[in-house]
Amino acid sequence: MHMEPQSADKKFLTLILTEGPYRSQHANIAYRLASNALKLGYGVNIFLYMDATHIPKKEQNPQSFPNVANKFRKLVDAGADIRACIRCATARGHTCTPNPYIKEIRITSVYDIPQWIKNSHKVISLGG
Repeated sequence: MHMEPQSADKKFLTLILTEGPYRSQHANIAYRLASNALKLGYGVNIFLYMDATHIPKKEQNPQSFPNVANKFRKLVDAGADIRACIRCATARGHTCTPNPYIKEIRITSVYDIPQWIKNSHKVISLGG
């Protein structure tokens, strides 16, 4: 897979999430960190692993919580690169239908993570 080159003078934040939405605050914490980093001019990479692959699922309808997929849509619109692990998404049934995720979320391999880490100024892992 080809990864976009990252500018040497731009700082990057990489977030790795493993917890699903609505059972912890990790998705909301990641949203706030990423949103603020984007406002400060950082490039933002977010990798969704394990149950975090539920976060960008289309057509979520939580009754008691804000829709986390909508928050992540805002991050994508602001320039964040968000990817989900193909093995994790497949194991959770997300690759059984075409386009299971909100626009611009790519389903890729965990092998994207090492390059992101290498090019990042900060790496934060959120999960159990």
